[in-house]
Amino acid sequence: MRRISLWSTPRTVSTACLRAFAGREDCIGVDEPFYAHYLSKTGKQHPMREEVLAALSSDWRKVVDEVLLGESPLPIQFVKQMSHHMVGEMEWGWVDHPDMRHVFLLRDPQEQLPSMERDLGVIEMEDVGWKKHFSIFQRVSNPIVLDSRDLLENPEAMLRCLCRELELDFKDCMIQWEPGRHESYGVWAPFWYKTLETTTGFQEWKPKLDSFPDSLRALLKDTQPIYKEMRAVRLVP
Repeated sequence: MRRISLWSTPRTVSTACLRAFAGREDCIGVDEPFYAHYLSKTGKQHPMREEVLAALSSDWRKVVDEVLLGESPLPIQFVKQMSHHMVGEMEWGWVDHPDMRHVFLLRDPQEQLPSMERDLGVIEMEDVGWKKHFSIFQRVSNPIVLDSRDLLENPEAMLRCLCRELELDFKDCMIQWEPGRHESYGVWAPFWYKTLETTTGFQEWKPKLDSFPDSLRALLKDTQPIYKEMRAVRLVP
């Protein structure tokens, strides 16, 4: 059994990565299993909050035992994890399970932060998740780091490289798929995944032309050093 946890901060290409792996015939995809735990603990009023709380367990122990370490119908389990969802008092021993590998997806905060502000309005450090992202990165053994720009600029090369690190065969379906909603997506897909559902693969990276908002400069100062430190050890073809 291979268990892959893809850790991400918000507004990256994490869902496209989920779609890439979940499209394999040997892989089952799991979408943000700690989302209900996060909403329950923080009281955040996210879109489709009630649907998320009804669909997922708010008990992190059940998520670990029944989902992350539970039986799987397929030999590979790919889990899209949001680092900022890991709030409150939680035990971390499960991340050291011998079947589990951890991949950390990055996006330059200069691109990420304005995108989040457009979706959620006023954002704080706990919303962007970089400190938690870094702490999990430091906690696990043999982490793999991917930069979303590298992935978008050359998806096949990067996914082939990732598959080698994970000791998996690359599949062509990982870079080309049918548009529409996939069964692996969470119940929040109607709000968050509208653009992704129109795609047939990873979208080309394009530079952001808008000026960076002054309202986010303090957050940028706090997050950019973490991004740069993690990016220094990123996977390259």
